[in-house]
Amino acid sequence: MPAAPPPLRPGSDAPEALLRGWRFAVLLALGFASGLPLALTGQAMQAWLSLEGIDVATIGFLSLVGLPYTFKFLWAPLIDRFDLPWLGRRRGWLVASQLALALALLAMAATPPMQALQTFALLAVGVAFLSATQDVVIDAYGADLLPAEERGMGSSLKVLGYRLAMILSGGVALIWTDPANGLVGAAGSGAAWTWPEVYRLMAAIMLGAALLSSLALPRLALPPPSRAVAAHDLRGFVAVLAAVVAGYLVTDRLFGPAATALLSPWLADSTLAPLLRQRWMDLAALLAGIAFTLPLAAWAARRARFETLLDGLGQYFAQPGAWAFLAFVVLYKLGDAFAGSLMTPFLLKSMAYGSAEVGVVNKLIGLWLTIGGALLGGAAMLRLGLWRALFLFGVLQAASNLGFWWLAVHGKGLLPGLTIPAFDWGFLHLAQATPVDGGLLMVIAFENLSGGMGTAAFVAFLMSLTSQRFSATQYALLSAFASVGRVWVGPLAGVLAESIGWPAFFLWSTVAALPALVLLGWLRPTIRALEPVRAPAGADD
Repeated sequence: MPAAPPPLRPGSDAPEALLRGWRFAVLLALGFASGLPLALTGQAMQAWLSLEGIDVATIGFLSLVGLPYTFKFLWAPLIDRFDLPWLGRRRGWLVASQLALALALLAMAATPPMQALQTFALLAVGVAFLSATQDVVIDAYGADLLPAEERGMGSSLKVLGYRLAMILSGGVALIWTDPANGLVGAAGSGAAWTWPEVYRLMAAIMLGAALLSSLALPRLALPPPSRAVAAHDLRGFVAVLAAVVAGYLVTDRLFGPAATALLSPWLADSTLAPLLRQRWMDLAALLAGIAFTLPLAAWAARRARFETLLDGLGQYFAQPGAWAFLAFVVLYKLGDAFAGSLMTPFLLKSMAYGSAEVGVVNKLIGLWLTIGGALLGGAAMLRLGLWRALFLFGVLQAASNLGFWWLAVHGKGLLPGLTIPAFDWGFLHLAQATPVDGGLLMVIAFENLSGGMGTAAFVAFLMSLTSQRFSATQYALLSAFASVGRVWVGPLAGVLAESIGWPAFFLWSTVAALPALVLLGWLRPTIRALEPVRAPAGADD
């Protein structure tokens, strides 16, 4: 085992500027490693499934593979309280999760989704679980590594690395796999890359991240964990996990057949295709399973005395207005999540855009526009204040869904577009000039700008709650609840889109954004109280 690098803290022999640069470089690299797997269980995976011919309703159900991102706070205490040998607590868990991610991505690459869809989905759940675990370790490591005065810049660099990785796995990968692009694949052919080749490359990058983490990350001096509390948390996590497994088995063995028996006669006279009827029955079974599993998991946590989870939830719900805030956290991005949950299949299958065109516009240009929207939203909030920014940006988010309705109704080619010339950057090669539809460019630009602005206001809202009323533990819980829409709406979105068509689906996604705006109006006095008091003009600092 290689010797660990020296601690990079003030007081060491190295110049402070060098230590600071090393710490910042570490955060940039860790942000990249954190962002890389997200699209591989999200939009990149949807693109792969779409090209394999998997139906939209099934792709919607497969968005549930991202569930570990919404429940990572359950096992975060275990990572914080158990050391792994040789590399220490933070680096040990980080290297272990990154090595496991590389293996899981290789397994996904070797599993054809059309022939082994269930195995493919379980492997994707494993990737999401390992990715969420890596995120927990990276967040904790960054907090431990950086002095207080460096955390702002460190966080910015971590987000930059995260976005660059998403551009690679969610945007560049689509360009690589475009059949019209003529790239040289990993096997040396003159055709475009296949998706298994892309996933093998991403596995190799994660393997490199594990090597970097084991050799180059600064060593941290952490206090020994409390064994008594760790034992309680381990027992509690096992109890909750057992409840979830029991809920899955009950759903599969009881609620699934029951939903089929109850709904089959009613759906038999409908005009829906047989596969779509089955997806509606699967959705009913899923909802029944959730209604059964969540109370069972809560009961198991109480019986096993899962103290970290129970204390965090108890402290949160003891606050005045906790339920209203929780509902707003879940609802604010719901319309956005509805429209975005199946964006890749919509653009590739329904609109018949090429992979390179979608990769360039929706991923490369779109991500940079999201960053620009976040910066614009942050600047606007200085004048608008928190409540008005949340309301205005929420209205813009809802309106952006109407852009996709317009695109679904009128099709492509209605607005003049532009042509991206061929280029060869070595790692990225566009074999021929690629036309970009003007309607697609307009809709994606509006959606990403408004979404970035809404995200900026929403994160500021969560930070206001954290800094004034709730602890960091509650922030982790709230951020997990904020991702509920992104993960959970997929099954309903898939069966709706197949049943009522894309234009009506995007109208419904717009309607889904309205409850948050109504609730926001009701919460106005409370949210206004979270805004900082501004000094009158001309007052001394």
